Amino acid sequence: MAQQVKVVEYDPEWEQLYQQEKRKLEDILDDELVEIHHIGSTAVPGLRAKPIIDIMPVVSCIHRDLYNSLFEKIGYECMGEFGIPGRRYFRKGGDIRTHQIHIFEKANQSDVIRHLAVRDYLRNHEKARREYGELKSRLAAQYPDSIEKYCDGKDDFVKKLEREAVRWYADADHSR
Repeated sequence: MAQQVKVVEYDPEWEQLYQQEKRKLEDILDDELVEIHHIGSTAVPGLRAKPIIDIMPVVSCIHRDLYNSLFEKIGYECMGEFGIPGRRYFRKGGDIRTHQIHIFEKANQSDVIRHLAVRDYLRNHEKARREYGELKSRLAAQYPDSIEKYCDGKDDFVKKLEREAVRWYADADHSR
C-alpha cells in the first residue's frame, strides 16, 4: 500500500504528540542531546499539514547508527542520511506515518537554522502560511496517491520559502 497524501487543518493536539515523543527521544539521546525542536508544518499553528510530527534533535556529535536499536524499540525505521548528508532520519508508522525524526549535529548550523527559520517564518508571516497551506491542499487533492508528485509540486515554493526564511531569520538575529 502506497502512502496516501492527506493534508488536514491544523490540530492543536500535534503539540502534545510532539511533547510525548520528545520525552522518549530525550531518554534515548541523553547526554548527546543539545536541543530538540518541533519542526515542519505541524509546528506552525494555523498551517494545514500532513498529520506527521517532525522532530529535530540537535546532538553534540553524530555517531553513525549508534542509536538505531533504541529507536527501533519505540517503533522507528532507521533510514540513515536519506538524501541529506549529515542527517540521521527515522520514520514511524509505515505507510500511515505518524512521526519523523531528523537528527543533525550542532556543528551543522546551516541545516539546523534552515529548519528553524522556515518554521518561525511561517509562524510570523500569515500570507506565506496561507499560501503554503493552500498549495499543499491543492496538491494533495490533485495527487492523493503520489507523495512524489505532491513533493515535486511543492519544490519551487519551498525553495523560495527557505531562501526568504533564512534571510529573515538572519536579519532578526536569532543567533544563540
